[in-house]
Amino acid sequence: MALTDTAIKALKPESKPYKVTDEKGLYLFVTPAGGKLWRLDYRFEGKRKTLALGGYPDVNLKQARVYRDEARQLIANGTDPAELRKAEKTTITESRREEAEAVKIEAMIQAGEALPGSFEEIGDEWVNMYLADKSEKYRNKVINRLKAEVYPYLGRAPVADVTAPMVLKVLQRIEARGIIESAHRVKQNIGQILRYAIATGRRELFDVTMALNKAIAPMPKDKNHAAPTEPKDIAPLLRIMAGYRGSPITRAALTIAPCVFVRIGELRHMQWADIDFETFEWRYTASKTGQEHIVPLARQVVAALIELQPLTGHSRYVFTGARSDTRPMSENTVNGALKRLGIDTQTELTGHGFRAMARTVLEEVHNFRPEVIELQLAHAVRDPLGRAYNRTKHLETRRKMMQVWADYLDELRDSKNVIQGNFGMVG
Repeated sequence: MALTDTAIKALKPESKPYKVTDEKGLYLFVTPAGGKLWRLDYRFEGKRKTLALGGYPDVNLKQARVYRDEARQLIANGTDPAELRKAEKTTITESRREEAEAVKIEAMIQAGEALPGSFEEIGDEWVNMYLADKSEKYRNKVINRLKAEVYPYLGRAPVADVTAPMVLKVLQRIEARGIIESAHRVKQNIGQILRYAIATGRRELFDVTMALNKAIAPMPKDKNHAAPTEPKDIAPLLRIMAGYRGSPITRAALTIAPCVFVRIGELRHMQWADIDFETFEWRYTASKTGQEHIVPLARQVVAALIELQPLTGHSRYVFTGARSDTRPMSENTVNGALKRLGIDTQTELTGHGFRAMARTVLEEVHNFRPEVIELQLAHAVRDPLGRAYNRTKHLETRRKMMQVWADYLDELRDSKNVIQGNFGMVG
């Protein structure tokens, strides 16, 4: 017997659930809690199934029968209404998930955060992983380079989808501004990040920067580190430097810089607390590697430091600034002094050029082994097994080398006839 609205309203809950039938498989399922739920029993491909059609009174009798008839039509056409509903729910759920993900991504973009799986996210991971042991100055330089030159264009792209043309556009923007060296450094950093993505399973394609080796202008030759490497050219420059009559602090820097051949920024920041006058050693953190570096001090360097100590020994820095003894000397002080002496810092000698000068002459004239010299230059030298050398490796040889070098500089400066020969032991 078909149901009526009046009959449905009169239905009361019982201790156990029960069914009240309507027509064509439609019925109400009445629960002990008083719920009245529409159900449709049907058979599909020989199997008995039940389809939920909603609850009364939200779905009234008329609407329930419409739902029933629609379901029966689907069955007649060979479609299981229960499976269709599951598919529709999955679609709705997926759509809602995508909408929620879009909202989340938009919020991350507005907050300036890296998107999941993006080149920027992997780039930040690489920075934290592989630059952790580098100096803060170097690490910040790389981070700022990525933020300024790379992330605005590649940052949001999935790291797995970064292609050679995408990278090339980034490099060409930099190249167009005439800073070719920066373009090459950016290319190097992008390649490092892509290789890290491959190693960590976030990318399958190869490092596409390898395909761009000749796509941008070649790295310009370094014109900022002019340095003489022939003894006959070194001698007159040393004599000119010895004639400096300006600030005694700058004069000491000109005396010590060639002997220790460290980076000028490291020399400027030399601190009295890092100098051991008992062992004749200067220990500090190298700016490029972030590792402790040891510079054995020749007798000439120690003498210059002792002479300077009454002037700046009360300060933190050995080479104090002209305006304040709480700050190191200006980064332009050494090159400025060379220029005032008439030395062309573009073609003859620059403060950083002492490194190249020592590197070449110590090997070619004094026959010290390249790896010993590279260690003293605070370069990242590795042994044949790929292991980084310890900072104390070859220390005694380096100590002798530094004294040989200082003596040789004195010989060049004081001799009218430049002597080219082996002035010391072989490393």
